[in-house]
Amino acid sequence: MVNHPWVVYTVALLSVRIDKARNAPTRGASAVEWVIITAIIAGVALGLATLIRQLVQDKQAEISDQFGGGGAGGDTGGDGGGGTEP
Repeated sequence: MVNHPWVVYTVALLSVRIDKARNAPTRGASAVEWVIITAIIAGVALGLATLIRQLVQDKQAEISDQFGGGGAGGDTGGDGGGGTEP
């Protein structure tokens, strides 16, 4: 999970913003606020993505159960033609 692209991107984004905040003392408070806001938004987005993914997987399992596993339809005779073998 630590090597997930969203986590790497968020860490890089926060690192850049923190570095800017440390190197610009007149704008430090504003930059820190932006870092905090960005972290909150990223956390909420990651949480929502996880929630949506789980809901989709649950619905997929429910649909699969209703269709008996799915994907098993068609000819089960083995030769595919249904006729006599040569």
